[in-house]
Amino acid sequence: MPIEITFTEDTLRYINLFEQVTKTRVKDCMEAEDKLVFVVEPGQANRAVGKGGENVIRLKNQTGKNIQVIEYSDDAEKFIRNVFYNYNVQNVVIENRGTVVHATVTVDPQVKGRAIGKNGRNLKIARDIVNRHHNVQSISVA
Repeated sequence: MPIEITFTEDTLRYINLFEQVTKTRVKDCMEAEDKLVFVVEPGQANRAVGKGGENVIRLKNQTGKNIQVIEYSDDAEKFIRNVFYNYNVQNVVIENRGTVVHATVTVDPQVKGRAIGKNGRNLKIARDIVNRHHNVQSISVA
């Protein structure tokens, strides 16, 4: 079962700012070191990012953090594809491994390192955000 989502005062401020700048609805916001991950309602990702990324750039300048926008989907595979959107997803396989639901995401080999991130940081953020919305406990990048 996906975990219950609670927001801090800071997170609520970020959501408020994001919604004011982008004129979109935020479904979830997760703060990770120098990055803010926003999950927006289906069909609102392009509007949230803005023409040429203008909204993301504005938000980055106002918060001092990198901004990632993910479009929500009720379908776990589609949501995982959206989480890894920037890495040219080629395939997503979701399977049960004992008591754990695991997803293997195949991305463009040239950007695999970036998808995983330094010390697995991007992969950990991706796993956390997916687990907040879908019953997928582990993710690996192939």
